[in-house]
Amino acid sequence: MVRDRVRGSALALALVAVLAVASQSEAREAVTASTVRVTFVQGEQLVSRPRTGTTPADALRRLMSGLTGAEVARAFRTYIPTGTRVRRLAVAGNVATADLSPRFLTARSDEQVLVAATQVVGTLSAFPSIARVRLLVGGRPVVRTIAGVHLDRPLTLRQLRTPNIPVPQPPPLRLPPPDPATLNAQKRLIELGYLVAGDADGRFGPTTSEGILAFQKFERLARTSVLDSATTAALADAARPTPLTRGGTGKRAEIILDRQVALLIKDDSVVRTIAVSTGKPSTPTPPGRYRVYAKIPRWWSTPFREWLPWALPFVGGIAFHEFGVVPTYPASHGCVRQPFAVARWTFDFAYVGMPVSVLAQA
Repeated sequence: MVRDRVRGSALALALVAVLAVASQSEAREAVTASTVRVTFVQGEQLVSRPRTGTTPADALRRLMSGLTGAEVARAFRTYIPTGTRVRRLAVAGNVATADLSPRFLTARSDEQVLVAATQVVGTLSAFPSIARVRLLVGGRPVVRTIAGVHLDRPLTLRQLRTPNIPVPQPPPLRLPPPDPATLNAQKRLIELGYLVAGDADGRFGPTTSEGILAFQKFERLARTSVLDSATTAALADAARPTPLTRGGTGKRAEIILDRQVALLIKDDSVVRTIAVSTGKPSTPTPPGRYRVYAKIPRWWSTPFREWLPWALPFVGGIAFHEFGVVPTYPASHGCVRQPFAVARWTFDFAYVGMPVSVLAQA
């Protein structure tokens, strides 16, 4: 198990390294074409966007200028506060020192400051001659340590992309004894596609709780995750969910934002309905039609410095992934959070190229 996790972590880091090399290559080509690359955020990952210019100073000023309307519509985000100015940028050897106006730190949470600093480092590191970035605000170092990152020291993009915490583990199971009511509910949830064959053991645990929550969400019941009287009554008359769109043969997924569920579909029949938490209002999951472009057992969020196991990215840095905290409401940075109980199942179900539809409502 440990060996598998290490191998998965290495795979994720290798993929990040490949993306970093590709980004650096794009930057070299961009400079010769009078275009620089500016770093923003989409979901849980950094993304680069082209801007006019040729120098690191051009790139940094374009970063401060923010996003276009079209980029906002595509769920790109910036954590640089509006009105932040570049006071000075100096490059000595392979170290760039960026001095920004005090607005950069005004009323900012640790997370916002860290992501904004990462955007600065990503933007300047796109130039092959710059390996490290020193951040100043109002002419002074930012004496702040966030998620293990010391902002008063020169930073590298490699450092920000390197995990400094272990992969989160599911909490230990403490299942109660088998119960007839639980067993009957599990059998019914299997019939309806909220649990799968083998889940009916009569013991109320995380998998059963997740299946009940998914059922409650889809049926628009109170989201309690427990087998209350309203849920028991609804189970008796419920029908298996059906896809909202037609997709023909093969596997695909539909994410229904207003119900906070995902339908896993094969040959236009719902195989399983799972409870999810999508992007919060400030970082919404964008409706649209996409495809899974990778399967990454251990994904690392560069700007937010957290593990995202069993990741299935389908648009930029937005992905299905496992997460320790999955509220009943939209709460993510744009990704589709899943609990420990189902994330691996979804990962095994999916394939690279699988269609994913994000739908605003049922």
